[in-house]
Amino acid sequence: MNVIDKCWRTDRNWRSHRHQLATCSVGYAGKMMSNIGRDVINYKVTDPSDDALNPKPGTLRYAMTHVKGKVWITFKRDMNITLQKPLLVSSFTAIDGRGVNVHISGGACLVLQRANNVIIHGLRIHNCVAQPAGPVLGPDAKIVHLGPVDGDAIRMLSSSKIWIDHNTLYDCPDGLIDVTRGSTGVTISNNWFRSQNKVMLLGHDDGFRRDKDMKVTVAFNHFGPRCQQRMPRVRFGYAHVVNNLYLGWGAYAIGGSMDPTIKSQANLFIAPKDGNKEVTWRQHNGNGMSWNFLSVEDVFENGASFSQSRSGGGVAVRPNYSAEQIFPIEAAREVRALTKSAGALKCPRVSRC
Repeated sequence: MNVIDKCWRTDRNWRSHRHQLATCSVGYAGKMMSNIGRDVINYKVTDPSDDALNPKPGTLRYAMTHVKGKVWITFKRDMNITLQKPLLVSSFTAIDGRGVNVHISGGACLVLQRANNVIIHGLRIHNCVAQPAGPVLGPDAKIVHLGPVDGDAIRMLSSSKIWIDHNTLYDCPDGLIDVTRGSTGVTISNNWFRSQNKVMLLGHDDGFRRDKDMKVTVAFNHFGPRCQQRMPRVRFGYAHVVNNLYLGWGAYAIGGSMDPTIKSQANLFIAPKDGNKEVTWRQHNGNGMSWNFLSVEDVFENGASFSQSRSGGGVAVRPNYSAEQIFPIEAAREVRALTKSAGALKCPRVSRC
């Protein structure tokens, strides 16, 4: 298992030590220590229903709107939650789906807007539906007027210190994860992305220069089958893409525009049998932008290839992790094993997860 899973999955009594998970994150999110402590409120979702403006106690939205301070959310049983409107995730929140089969599907999905210190773990998010503009109850039970949303599974805006781990995401009308509008300090790990055109967008648009400070770690994820592009697509910022498995792609796997820096390290790229074998894509807009795409210790199968930047020096693309962010990187030949359990886990009642 990878370094994140080694931290907690070897504990047969993990159900009694759920908060241990917060000490296991790596990469730019760092350790999620602000999500635990004596002041944490443990909240159990017992009701899968949803009311965007008047949520019932026991529902997931009630936890986001009425429970103040640090909250660790679990689920009483298997359930499918169809959200009426986007769910605004509050700061200092952990959504922990381990031990049950929780789907968020068939309606709106998750939005992190000016949120920080958030863990999203163990959910199956799929078949989200685009939403028109309208009011929704947000954190501290305040009405928030949201603009239209495109149907992303998880959308981050101006958010920081976010860890997205061990989720299964697929079949959404726009993307699966968006990190936009100045969001940074994000780790996306151990997820299974499948059956999706646009998978992961890092950076809002070509005019939003604040995203130059964005830093995202993409590690131990399983991309595919049937993923077409944006694994990830990066604007302006920095992405460390490490120890991921790529089971083919359509247009490309990793790409970007507006002078991003991408370090691809010890990934396994398995090109599709037919079609494009090139991993990378760059949007050239004639403004003299430089590029820094570097491949280090990646393994390529089925004829896959990676076009590096001519100037791609190793020093320029170091992630420069702090002591709490740094983690050991395994050889690309181990990626199949490292990502074997990617996605929402099946956790037997009496056993390791």
